[in-house]
Amino acid sequence: MKVLAAVDKFRGTASAAQVATAIGHGCWQLGHDCIERPLADGGEGTLEALGGANRTTLVTGPLGKPVQAPWRLHRGTAIIEMACASGLLLAGGKEMNNAVDATTTGTGQLIDAALDLGATRIIVCLGGSATTDGGLGAVKAIQTPARLKGVEFVVACDVTTQFTDAAKIFGPQKGATPAQVEFLTTRLERLVQIYRQNNGVDVSKISGAGAAGGLAGGLAALGAQLVPGFDLVAEEVLLDELLQETDFIITGEGYMDSESFAGKVVGSMVELAREHEIGIAAICGDIHPDVSGRIKAVSLVETFGQQEAMSQPLHCIEQSALQILRSLKKSS
Repeated sequence: MKVLAAVDKFRGTASAAQVATAIGHGCWQLGHDCIERPLADGGEGTLEALGGANRTTLVTGPLGKPVQAPWRLHRGTAIIEMACASGLLLAGGKEMNNAVDATTTGTGQLIDAALDLGATRIIVCLGGSATTDGGLGAVKAIQTPARLKGVEFVVACDVTTQFTDAAKIFGPQKGATPAQVEFLTTRLERLVQIYRQNNGVDVSKISGAGAAGGLAGGLAALGAQLVPGFDLVAEEVLLDELLQETDFIITGEGYMDSESFAGKVVGSMVELAREHEIGIAAICGDIHPDVSGRIKAVSLVETFGQQEAMSQPLHCIEQSALQILRSLKKSS
């Protein structure tokens, strides 16, 4: 049997590539072939899913300190993950972040670097941001925005949030107080007017423009096309072709809940499995009770306990793959 390990990262414990490899080891023990395909939804981990970084540029971090930001340039295509330049982890997490001052300048500097090196296609992956600056930092950092008209400029989003809702929905996760959320919302509303006046684009009417604290909207004002992140990744890695030679799919992520079925990897793989009439199961770190039964799934926490699931995730994932595949053999 040919198994496709099409998985997202287990945030904080294992990368998507490590998860796919662990599933592959389980398949090998039972004599099955396995196609290991790390995936992402346009947020953190998308750079890795699309080939990984092959260069690093010194840019302005989210709170103004310089950071070395990894990114990729290959055959004219630049892949930039905003979390690597303007991410919440770089700011020290929610507790250390300054939600009002956090800037996307570094992400704009990476876009500028890609243009300087002759990129003809630029993909910016959003998610994991420290920022709610409406993308203004990035917009100002791109020295000659007119150059973007000569390239294919794509932004991968994993949410459909409206531009002026970005602070209200995501601000608290970035450390914003209620008063700061109100201030940031007012600032975003003002930016709608600025982008309309300066760029002729009404970012308030673009679905997903609120992604990464409005960075998606700022880049849309410069001509970027916003696309669902999973769809972009699936197209880039030729997922449809892989599915033509697949007998069974094992997908997975760190925590499966209702959001997993709204454009994320697990839900998207369930839809593709149904479309291609392929069996599917999931391995997850933990599973919210509300989604129990939506897909055959193994919870590492439930099966192995919290301590072992956190300390030996790859071993647990491998054993879970064996459990899934053995159950298939019994039922066939």
